[in-house]
Amino acid sequence: MDQMTPQRLTVLGHAQRLAIFRLLMRRYPDRLPAGEIGAALELKPSTLSAYLAALSEVGLIGQTRAGTSLRYGIEMETVRSLFDALLIDCCQGRPDICSPLAQPDPGGDSAMTRSAAGRKFNVLFICTGNSARSILAETILRDLAGDRFNAYSAGTKPYSELNPFAMQVLRDKGHDVTPLRAKTIAEFQGEDTPPLDFVFTVCDLAANEECPPWPGQPISGHWGMPDPVKATGTEAERALAFQQAYGALHRRIEAFTALPLTTLDRIALQSAVDDIGRN
Repeated sequence: MDQMTPQRLTVLGHAQRLAIFRLLMRRYPDRLPAGEIGAALELKPSTLSAYLAALSEVGLIGQTRAGTSLRYGIEMETVRSLFDALLIDCCQGRPDICSPLAQPDPGGDSAMTRSAAGRKFNVLFICTGNSARSILAETILRDLAGDRFNAYSAGTKPYSELNPFAMQVLRDKGHDVTPLRAKTIAEFQGEDTPPLDFVFTVCDLAANEECPPWPGQPISGHWGMPDPVKATGTEAERALAFQQAYGALHRRIEAFTALPLTTLDRIALQSAVDDIGRN
């Protein structure tokens, strides 16, 4: 066993250090500033600094500089070596022990073989309030490629009404807003809900929240962008923020619908949706 394995497990044996690790795993491959990590986990700067240093010291996370800011992210090679030490070394590769922990790809050799049977792919967009960004994304995908995708959206903390600026942008672009309503992710976590193929978060707050795993191992990605609801200024300036959000989402969704979903394996498809989120 790697000599670092006990040290890494010791570091992860602390509840708040483990919470940081879990947050950065959820956001992988993104790297986050310390302020966002602290805000998401409600940690004081001095406390957070000590925990980040401990995780960095054993190689579980690394830091990069973006201008004057340091950003922290998972060092995946180190994490894989830790998992290998636990799941391959310790259990000697026995399939009766290890295989339940490494769930098989539900789609077979290709990540998305369902289309061969004529079934549309189910895509869920998530943001905090389901009042603007996720609603824009749902509508864009519905009208851009509704013949191949069922588009849904939901919020982790949905508000009671859709944002009027978002609705106006959609109307101006020629979209039908009649069927739209704010929803909670609970509507997609029951036994009778459609099986999801893709789950995308479009705001950082939603991506940082800890949610139960989605059944069926859908491909997930984070396509974060500024919240147009928080835009200030004149009505025209606020409307411009929604226009920009619409444009950014349209470009990403257009790139997504152009992916050869039935020929990419899960790793290649995951990498592709991650790349879309960074562009």
